[in-house]
Parts: sequence; structure tokens; C-alpha cells
Amino acid sequence: MTVADVSIGAVRAAAYRIPTEQPESDGTLEWDSVTVVVAEVDAGEHTGIGYTYAVAAALISDTLAGVVGGRDALAVPGAWWAMVTAMRNLGWPGAGAMAISALDVALWDLKAKLLDVCLADLLGRVHSEGRSTDRAG
Repeated sequence: MTVADVSIGAVRAAAYRIPTEQPESDGTLEWDSVTVVVAEVDAGEHTGIGYTYAVAAALISDTLAGVVGGRDALAVPGAWWAMVTAMRNLGWPGAGAMAISALDVALWDLKAKLLDVCLADLLGRVHSEGRSTDRAG
């Protein structure tokens, strides 16, 4: 198998409820747990991982998995456009955008693994390695 011949295989999403150490609040609502949705995308021997919050797991599993499955694992922007198009009538903002975001991150992570490069190098760094991000220095 060459990297050029790798297509996306399985696409999975799972939701996990994680209790907080103590109740949290934003001033309008109080909660004692956070829901994290983990998206996984397979190609070859590699798995890319992305995550989001809220109720995006069903959108990933029921709608977006069929959109990205079988696509070229290296053509991430094309997969992104296909996901946005698929969400057109389901609602792009909110949960739809969160589901796309989780899968987009998983696809970029997968591409970096397939190419055997650091994800930050693949996407491009804002600062070169070793450079201070301290504004004062």
C-alpha cells in the first residue's frame, strides 16, 4: 500500500459523559458533567482522532461517515466541502459545524500519520520551533 492509494475506511463517533470535579456554571446554567464526542477515521493502519462537544456523535455516524468514507484520505479539503454540502439542509451552524470540525481534525490527524509528519508541520506553525511566544520578549 502506498500513501497515494489510501482511502478512508471506517468512521466512528462516540460520546462520553465526563463528570466535573464540582458543579460548574456560566451564570445562566449549572452542570456537573461535560459531554465529549470523539471522532475517529481509519485509513490503512492509521487512525486519526478529533473531538468536539455536544450532540455531534449522531451527525457524524449517521450523516457524515457516509460522506467521507471511501474518499482519498489525503484530500482533506475535498472531504470538508463534501461534509459542508451534506449538512446544507440539516443545519450548518451549531451542532452541524461541531460535527464537521471534529471529523476535519480527525482527517488532518490521519493525513499527518499517513505521511509520517508532525501535524503542526503539516498545517504550518505560527512560530518556528524554539521561538518564544512571549509578547514582551
